[in-house]
Amino acid sequence: MKRFLPLFLLAAMCASPASALTPEPTTATAVKPLDRRIEQLPAVLSGAIQYEDYFSPSFLAAVPAIQLKAISDQFIAQYGKPLKVIGVDPKGPDSATIKIEFEKAIATAIITVEQASSEKVVGLLVTGFDLKGDTPAKIDAAFTQLPGKSGYLVEKMGPDGKRTQIAGRSTGQQFAIASTFKLYVLAELASQVQAGRRSWSDVVPILATSHSSIATSNWPRSTPVTLQTLATWMISSSDNSATDALMRVLGRDAVEKKLATIGHSDPDKALPMLNTVEAFALKSNPELRLRFQKATEAEQRDLLENEAAALAFDKIVPSNLGSGPVAIDSIEWFASPSDVATLMHNIRQTGSQVALEVMAVNKGVSPVSADKWQYLGYKGGSEPGVISMSFLAQSKAGDWYAITGSWNDISKDVNNERFVALMARLLDSVAG
Repeated sequence: MKRFLPLFLLAAMCASPASALTPEPTTATAVKPLDRRIEQLPAVLSGAIQYEDYFSPSFLAAVPAIQLKAISDQFIAQYGKPLKVIGVDPKGPDSATIKIEFEKAIATAIITVEQASSEKVVGLLVTGFDLKGDTPAKIDAAFTQLPGKSGYLVEKMGPDGKRTQIAGRSTGQQFAIASTFKLYVLAELASQVQAGRRSWSDVVPILATSHSSIATSNWPRSTPVTLQTLATWMISSSDNSATDALMRVLGRDAVEKKLATIGHSDPDKALPMLNTVEAFALKSNPELRLRFQKATEAEQRDLLENEAAALAFDKIVPSNLGSGPVAIDSIEWFASPSDVATLMHNIRQTGSQVALEVMAVNKGVSPVSADKWQYLGYKGGSEPGVISMSFLAQSKAGDWYAITGSWNDISKDVNNERFVALMARLLDSVAG
């Protein structure tokens, strides 16, 4: 389904000139503009200093004051009041990476000021938060407070292949995982390349369109692209047209056999494996959806074949998809946290460096969290009522981990930001 890409962006970088705010100090010990703005930042986040007095006009044109206040309020609600700046790492005369202490967390941010003219802030990027005194027990308790159902797993894999659970909850329960299923497609592609049946450089056309395809939107369907390009789009931006193109090339049956080869705790729940356009078309067609839900697996396969024309992109009715969860317990892709961990370990064990590089394009978390690892690969997925995030990680010491979690709620949409923050905490706790 649609991709889930967690962002910690507070504001975009802006560089146009602005009018002066205050005259230059005249003493020999004048405070540098960057230092002054850094010192003022906690007060700005608290609302004690007007945004117009702190940010340049070009900055506020890109990120209006009302949006800045909403983001600041969200930070304060989650992490408490901003207290003070506790660390500064200068990156030049007009920029620095800083640490801001909140009541409950330490934030990392990049700040840039305009040296000439206004000396106001033209860039501010909050890249992540580290909670004070966070523990695995607190993280586990936070999972229990999520409405609907949720589960997670942290698993370490030793040099001998032995897998050890470090932490987890509902590790064997099946969850809708949305676009995380695309890792099965990547695993099969890597296996076919390793077996010499295909090459990452093989060129194929996209051919078909699917819903929510950011990378290939408006591209001519005959555009020739390599399998590696399709895989990169599929994983890094969760492009659905790229996914369906790969499933066509590899074959649905081959991807399903890969699922069986890797191992899946409930294949009856996972099969048949839909491509993305089929899933959207089924969800948007009430009559076909009901028939599919009531059918046996064999009957479902017949429906996919016999009703192919009704399951095309031009048959999707977006208004029928609604604004909340639609059939996420029946028309989706399903796996348990343990199944996803098994899949992650399999991708690593294929020995495909390209597959690992593809997974590392979008790391899924802030640079602060990602930099704690020697390697970090990621795939996530979301749709209304579903969010799933999974990481394949190698520590600075060389140990490998699978870290995965899912949250489903059939009654209402889930809070993506809440889950992203929770998974970032889980990832940080293992890195630490």
